[in-house]
Amino acid sequence: MSDTANYKSLKGLSFELGASLFGVARVESLREGFLSLPPQGVDNLPYAISLGVHLSDRVLEGIEDGPTPLYFFHYQRVNVLLDEMALRITFHIQNQGFDALPIPASQVVDWEKQRGHLSHKRVAKEAGLGWIGRNNLLVNPKFGARIRLVSVLTDIPLKPDEPIGRDCGSCRACIPVCPAGAIGEEPPEFDHMACYEKVRALCKERNIRHRICGICVKACRGPEGP
Repeated sequence: MSDTANYKSLKGLSFELGASLFGVARVESLREGFLSLPPQGVDNLPYAISLGVHLSDRVLEGIEDGPTPLYFFHYQRVNVLLDEMALRITFHIQNQGFDALPIPASQVVDWEKQRGHLSHKRVAKEAGLGWIGRNNLLVNPKFGARIRLVSVLTDIPLKPDEPIGRDCGSCRACIPVCPAGAIGEEPPEFDHMACYEKVRALCKERNIRHRICGICVKACRGPEGP
């Protein structure tokens, strides 16, 4: 099939599996951010598929001043769903005679810098699913930051998407609600360590076994959201 036909087929399958967002990026500009991915395993995979799932708005609305047990459970299950979708997409591609490599939705391989094998939000940005917001998260026009992401690297011919040329504009909803004061006027001003230390304290206080917060995620609905 052509790259356009492959794109349409995989997008349709992704939505059947539960995805809310689908996009494709070229890998060249992303390779320098790969971590613990052997070159022999990824050098011949020129495309990255980005899949996104819209989080439950009702679960997020229950967040007030920190993560809740319900949000923690929801966050975990959405990661499982994302990994399942990535596996199913990988197997589908393999059945077509091509190669694919699913990258886990939430696997930290560098704990000091809190990094995974790659940045799913950077892949999503290059795949035209949104932009990096003031909150240091991928912001989608429709869903805001209320999404989780996963990526699949592949060599199946695909029509790549283009990044969308927009940003948060005048929206600053995330700045005043951040309990760490980590969010600045521009994305590069985001204070990663202040965020991490505050999240760690909140999770310890609430017995949440994952470094999550959810406050700025809740605040960010996106310019086309409700």
